[in-house]
Amino acid sequence: MRAEPSPLERPRVRGSIRTRTISAIGPVTVLAGVLWAFAQPYRVTILHPRGEGFWWLAVEPPLLVILVGVLFGLVLAPGLLEDLQEEDG
Repeated sequence: MRAEPSPLERPRVRGSIRTRTISAIGPVTVLAGVLWAFAQPYRVTILHPRGEGFWWLAVEPPLLVILVGVLFGLVLAPGLLEDLQEEDG
């Protein structure tokens, strides 16, 4: 008989509030950027460039918010979640 159960035998444990919060920050931020872009479409000049330069088109507040949400979800959140798992385990 084994002392430790296999991963298939372990009961499924729901994540802590901190884990769920960190996991949700990126998607919520992206959603906020998308909602902002729909609420104020005149801020996204990619839709109507009218002779604007690259930086004017690329550096739009809703697009930056979406970028920050994606970067948080892909770069920062995995490390934070790993640290939380080490702390709990």
